Amino acid sequence: MTAAMPLARRRVAAWGWPLIALRLTAMLALLAASLALYYLFAIFTAHNPVPRLFLRGVGAIAGLRIRTSGPRPARRTFFLANHVTWLDILAIAGRTGSAFVAHDGLAQIGPLRWLCELNDTVFVARHERRSVAAQIEKVRIALADTGALTIFPEGTCSDGTGTLPFKSSLLSAIEGDSDIPVQPVWLDYGAETRKVAWVGEEPGLDNALGILARWRPVDLTIHFLPPLPREDRADRKRMAAAARMAIEAARAG
Repeated sequence: MTAAMPLARRRVAAWGWPLIALRLTAMLALLAASLALYYLFAIFTAHNPVPRLFLRGVGAIAGLRIRTSGPRPARRTFFLANHVTWLDILAIAGRTGSAFVAHDGLAQIGPLRWLCELNDTVFVARHERRSVAAQIEKVRIALADTGALTIFPEGTCSDGTGTLPFKSSLLSAIEGDSDIPVQPVWLDYGAETRKVAWVGEEPGLDNALGILARWRPVDLTIHFLPPLPREDRADRKRMAAAARMAIEAARAG
């Protein structure tokens, strides 16, 4: 599949703004309460449960309604997921407690970087080949520290009707490590996929406001597919291809 064409710019109807205001107020209240709990729990444990609960709560406030299918993930798992919208992060983190690998562009936004770091996000510069070795080492450290880590190997959002080619460079972090399950994840928004997908040149704020203005919930099924067998983990490129094929097969099935 090739990259999707830009979508028409979303416009928020007049009746959507009160709902946006209500949801943003609820999110800010949740953030304030969560920060207090986060720093309290940080005194007692290195595996803070608050980011997971916060992201799950933000998803619920945004209208996200989640069901899951497939084998229950192990606590220490490397997830390879398709990427449709920013809701993906809320959904996976809320269900698994996973940290994420994110493009370093997010790191330039101070408050967002701070929130991401509370959930142990690893920032990488995908287009700087000279720093690939350092990025791989960051991923290894994150896996050791957090247990579960999610990568969106497409490198960007797709329109959800197919998957873009999977980039494999960061999978070098788990080459030869058979102790960590590598589990493909298919995020399926069903009939609402095109309405929530963040693709093309659409500004992120437009996408976020369009979703927050919805009165109908956003239904998402997280399909946890079987972890890759040993023969599909021979090298990073084979891992990437096998994970993409597994997601495509589940979509077609």
